[in-house]
Amino acid sequence: MTALYVFLGGGLGALTRFGISWFFRRFDWGNFPWATFLANIVASLIVGITVAILRSKTAQSEQLYALIIVGFCGGLSTFSSFAKENLELFEKGNYFIGILNIALSITVCLFAVWFGRRIA
Repeated sequence: MTALYVFLGGGLGALTRFGISWFFRRFDWGNFPWATFLANIVASLIVGITVAILRSKTAQSEQLYALIIVGFCGGLSTFSSFAKENLELFEKGNYFIGILNIALSITVCLFAVWFGRRIA
């Protein structure tokens, strides 16, 4: 059943991302990737709010987590999960691991996109 919540949330998140991208394509906003920037911020904000709400409950809702965080925010932006996980590393005092994760993720993912384009 949890997979169904992820599926539904992911579809809604992807449609939201599509809508944001569609809106920004209609106007000339310059070269900055505003749609991705906004999607990442919105997803990160939703993750933060959802985590705070779920933590305040005595029993966390697996279905709500799957629907909103994994599904919707995952469909909207995986950057929100990246931001949440790094914040949790910093909150636990794992600064080196957090900084390493940020540096490696950005560097390796940029390389992976470049490499993927080169071999295609």
